[in-house]
Parts: sequence; structure tokens; C-alpha cells
Amino acid sequence: MKSRLVSTSAALFVCILGLALPRSSEMRASASDWPQWRGPERTGISHESGLLKQWPAEGPKLLWQLNDVGDGYSTPSVVGTRIYLMSNRGFENEFVQALSTQDGKVIWTTRVGNVGSPKDFLYAKARSTPTVDGDFIYALGSDGDLACLETTTGKIRWQKSLRQDFGGQPGIWAYAESPLVDGDVVVATPGGAEATIVALNKKTGAVIWKSAVPGADPAGYASAIVVQGGGRKQYVQFLSKGIVGVDAKTGEFLWRYKEPAKGMAQMVTPVAREGYVYGGAHNVGGGVVRLKPDHGGIAAEQIYFLRGLPDCMGGSVLVGDYLYGSAVDGLVAVEFATGKLKWQAESIGRGSVACADGHLYLHGENGDVALVDATPEAYREKGRFTPPAPPKRNKLGPYPEKAWTYPVIANGRLYIRDIGTLWAYDIKATAAEAAHKIE
Repeated sequence: MKSRLVSTSAALFVCILGLALPRSSEMRASASDWPQWRGPERTGISHESGLLKQWPAEGPKLLWQLNDVGDGYSTPSVVGTRIYLMSNRGFENEFVQALSTQDGKVIWTTRVGNVGSPKDFLYAKARSTPTVDGDFIYALGSDGDLACLETTTGKIRWQKSLRQDFGGQPGIWAYAESPLVDGDVVVATPGGAEATIVALNKKTGAVIWKSAVPGADPAGYASAIVVQGGGRKQYVQFLSKGIVGVDAKTGEFLWRYKEPAKGMAQMVTPVAREGYVYGGAHNVGGGVVRLKPDHGGIAAEQIYFLRGLPDCMGGSVLVGDYLYGSAVDGLVAVEFATGKLKWQAESIGRGSVACADGHLYLHGENGDVALVDATPEAYREKGRFTPPAPPKRNKLGPYPEKAWTYPVIANGRLYIRDIGTLWAYDIKATAAEAAHKIE
């Protein structure tokens, strides 16, 4: 009896202790979080439901606005009650910061390096999105400084330089990749002949493999995704000379698709489903390849490449059988299997796109935000607004700064960033609105 009482007391103590201790970020994570670039699966699609189906004329309720989060184009990652963001102040301080979702107040800030090649291009800013994985964050600075940080404190656990440690060769606009975490591996793209793509142990930073892609491509400005195709698990990345696939276990080069490299810059993250991969060539068009086994390797068979398909910096989302994204003349809906155009609309012009609860969330390059039905039937806009007190954008030469940051949907909120400003909006429908399914 005494032994049983001691065991019961011990168990009760453990339960109480467990309730008293702060939960780790991994325990806090939920399906409504947005833990990395383009959301939970890097598809630009949120799992949330119960969101507003129609916005008021002035837009959804603004919860708070920060006007000095630092310079940059990095989108937020949101896990639990924290926002993680990359920014820079000047050219010698690029950093990761953790903010409170409640009011945007800074919890911690950690410098990771300098801004990449500030003298070589007009838009020297932070642009990578931190990847949150349990109790750790993986962030890549624009000069190639890859860091693993603790989510709780911002302390750096390990750090690598894509330039110095791997002979990395970035493109003219420096590094813009958001690290991919896949199981125990973190994948990054130094570019160049020595280690075009690398896989590292996420706990220690130790090298698992280096992939020397034929052609020694400089890095592009996209981020890698996981693809199953042709019977093999691959990491697919958009490099300066085309989209490539490498074996996830070994880094072996498998295939290349050159057509998307016809655009001015290789910055659009590929979209994939069931062995089919879509890529956009900036201001040129887009195409799909089918991955199939080929004499022990993989062949990328082109299904189509057409003008007028999603090809702009804002990416695209695949919802059901249809692809939605910006082309030269505005928003388009395209049948993924065939490339057939279903509709085209000027909308708010070119911009970035995300999807949640059957709707497209657009952040235009002009700074406007819109809500659109994700349907191939017709363009149906459900609201648009201009965020208040937007930042002043520099007009540098023929290419002035624009609102290039992607929208983020997490835990009933919409987060919009534009240069040094961050807005948080409440987009959760009330019980009455959800019941009536406002149209």
C-alpha cells in the first residue's frame, strides 16, 4: 500500500511539474501554424478553416502595426505565440528576431551576419524566411551565413558560411533561400562547383552530403522542396540554369529542366504534385515536367511550356486541379495538367499569393491586399484594402522597390510585411459569420 501511495504521489508530482514547466515550441506547434517559407508543406496553403469569407470595405480588423521591424523582404514564420522574422539594419547587421503575436513586441534579436554584396545590387536586404523546427530555427542570411538558433533564447547552436565552408557562388542578388528541414536534415544551396546543394545534420551542422550539380550553377533565389517522383525521393531546387532534382539520400544529380531559366531571375519556388513539377520563367511563362524512371535514373519529360502562366516573383498555389498565381497581366487560374487558362483578371496587379479555407490571399506589388475565391469558374473578389501608413519605398533606377513579401496566414490572423513594416489582421470568422457562411 505504501509503495502504491509513493508511486501515485510521484506520478501526481510529475503531472504537476509538467503543467508548471513552459512547453517547448514543438509541443505548442499546431496545424494552424505557419512554420516556414510558404507554410506547413511549402505549398503556400494553410490548413486553417473558419476564416472570413468576405472582408468589410476597409478590410479585416487591424490588431497591431509595427513600423520599424528592420529592413527586408523576409516573410514571418509563426508558431504558437511567436513570430520569427529576418531583417537588417544597415549592411553589417542582418538578424533574426522573435516577436510576440499578441502585440508584436520584440522577445529577442540575434545577429547572423552581414547583408550580401551590398555594392553589387540595388536591393541589399534580408529576404530569407526562418524555418522553425521544434525548439530550433534555421535561418540563412543574404551573405550566406546559415545558423541554427534556439527558439526560446535566440542563442546560436551552430553556424556555417555557404561561401567559405562550401565555396558557394550566389547569384548577382546574393542569397535569398529559406532553408529546408526534412527529418534530421537541413538542406541549403551554396551554388557553384564544389557543393551546389548540401545536406547537413540539423543538430550539429555536420555535412551529410555535397551535391556538385553538373554545370556548377550559381545559386538562384528560390527554395528547395521535397518531391517524390520516378520512384525516388528528391530535393528539387531552382538554380540559375534551371530546375534540378537530386537524390535525397545521397545528393546524386538526377535531372534538369532548363525552360524556366529563360526568365530574368530564377526566384520562384517550384510547385509539385505526384511526380509532376511546375516552374515559372519570370515574365516569360511556365511549364510542367513529369518525372519518370530512366535506366536507373530519372528523366524530366516536358508536358507543356506556355506563355501567360504564373511566372512572377509572387509564386503560385495548386488548389485541387488548378494553379493560381500572377502572370505579366495579373492573376490567372490554370489547369495544372494541361496548362489551359481558365480565367485571367487584372485584380490588384502582380503580387504574391497564399491560400486558406478556399480563398486566395494576395499581396500586390503595389502594397494592396485582396481576398479572392479559389475557383476555376471565374474571378470572384471578396474584398481588398490598402494597409495604413505604408513604408516609403526607394526609387532606385528603373526598378523601384515594391511590396514583394508573401502573405502569411496563421492562427486566425493574416500577417503582411512591406519593407520595414509588419501588420497583423484578425481574419477569423465569428460564430455567427461562420454559421451564415457570409458570401
